[in-house]
Amino acid sequence: MKDKNLAGILGLFLGSFGVHRFYLGQTGLGVAYLLFAATGIPLVLGIIDGLVFLSMDQDAFDLKYNKKYIRLEKMSEGSAVRRERPARSYENRPMDRTPQRSKAAQDNAGRAAEYKKMAIEKYKDYDFEEAIALFLNVLKFAPQDIASHFNLACAYSLTEQPGEAFRHIDQAVGLGFNDFDRIRTHDALAFLRIQPDFEAFQANGFRLLNRLDAPGEEADLLDKITNKELQDRLRKLSELKEKGLLTEDEYDSQRRKLTNQ
Repeated sequence: MKDKNLAGILGLFLGSFGVHRFYLGQTGLGVAYLLFAATGIPLVLGIIDGLVFLSMDQDAFDLKYNKKYIRLEKMSEGSAVRRERPARSYENRPMDRTPQRSKAAQDNAGRAAEYKKMAIEKYKDYDFEEAIALFLNVLKFAPQDIASHFNLACAYSLTEQPGEAFRHIDQAVGLGFNDFDRIRTHDALAFLRIQPDFEAFQANGFRLLNRLDAPGEEADLLDKITNKELQDRLRKLSELKEKGLLTEDEYDSQRRKLTNQ
């Protein structure tokens, strides 16, 4: 780093020989001062240079004569900062909250999609028995596929298998299906809607009464709700709940009593 005060003093006392210019690294000017030293001009210029250096702002002097030193110093500081910065570890990185699907899950999803595509094609071709078999294969790999449950209910209704149709509507609703108008109006479910059990099924929010998890037991349960009087009582219970006259717990309790008598 060049010192502006030292440069000023050299200019005042040795300016006629260009010493201050050599000090500042301006060799060409220093040589010129030496060549014309005998004329006296370098002496005057040296005094002027000396006064200028002594009165010059430090930042201005550094910007003009210490630029390369400042650049090197900044680079060195930057390197030091980079060296002191702790190495990134997995603990310091933000967590990727996107769940990574396992290879098995990806395979299952792919197989389910293939079966579903074939099932829909068979359904459109009115090959309902084959469509049912394919939709059941979809559920082996994607048991919570709502669309497949609903499509199975339609196919079972079209093939006049109401017990299975009720079961898959129940499962679709349990998984989140809530387009109840579609259940009430879909052409494929016409056979299901003429069943004596449908009104009680609808009154229960399109869920099987006292739903059992064991396969096949839902069909047996449907036989319990064919009584017209029972259907009327269940419907009235549902109306009372909708009007806010019964709590959810009271409704469930009364419904169990009726269906277990």
